[in-house]
Amino acid sequence: MTQGKLTLANKADDSSSGEAFVAPVPPTYEEAIAGASAPCYNDEEMLTEFSWDDSNIRRVFIRKVYSILMIQLLVTFAIVALFTFCDPVKDYIQTNPGWYWASYAVFFVTYLTLSCCSAPRRRFPWNFILLAVFTLSLSYMTGMLSSFYNTKSVVMCLGITVAVCLIVTVFSFQTKLDVTSCQGVLFIFCMVMLVSGLVLAIVLPFQYVPWLDAIYAALGAILFTMFLAFDTQLLMGNKRYTMSPEEYVFATLNIYLDIVYIFSFFLQLFGTKRD
Repeated sequence: MTQGKLTLANKADDSSSGEAFVAPVPPTYEEAIAGASAPCYNDEEMLTEFSWDDSNIRRVFIRKVYSILMIQLLVTFAIVALFTFCDPVKDYIQTNPGWYWASYAVFFVTYLTLSCCSAPRRRFPWNFILLAVFTLSLSYMTGMLSSFYNTKSVVMCLGITVAVCLIVTVFSFQTKLDVTSCQGVLFIFCMVMLVSGLVLAIVLPFQYVPWLDAIYAALGAILFTMFLAFDTQLLMGNKRYTMSPEEYVFATLNIYLDIVYIFSFFLQLFGTKRD
């Protein structure tokens, strides 16, 4: 510190002007970094490279979701075909409804676990195990439901479901309409479905009303078609609400559930039950 004082004193004595020494004003942050050389890495590039909004990461995320979804749909299609075309299996599951209620309980528990608990759905391999159990239980329920309908009706509803899902998926990726901002519409639609379901639960035990059942099925198909568009745009990453690529299991779960419900409501709407 003494040496610094001497240096300042010498500079003051050696100045030709004889004016008192004035300490320079420290530079601002912008002035300090203006002439600095570039570091070995760029912060902005590193942030973009590892950001969840990066297009490459988003593309890998979408590819992963649809790969898992295709496996789920193939398993469901195989079980539905087995329960529909194989008469011994069809007779067994229809005469033993206890398996249906057991699969429903498994479906409900696994769905709540994957939806409400972030740790199990993000931790490998438990997320895939739970997703596999969920897929098998829902496939069993869908297959048993299909076994009560005519084979041609099941095939026709499968075709309608595939066509609708393809159209909605292409629309969701191409349109500029932000479906993720329409949460209020979906909520109101869900309330309408809830009230309609309660009315059906009260009316059906006394008398079957075909037109009321058809209206409920049509509303359900429309609702879950809208949910399919909503969940598809959550994957894209360029809308108001997006889904983190860490949640690929949750994204797959939602889209798979939407497709299965669309098929179930179409079967209820257009299907012909066996004699």
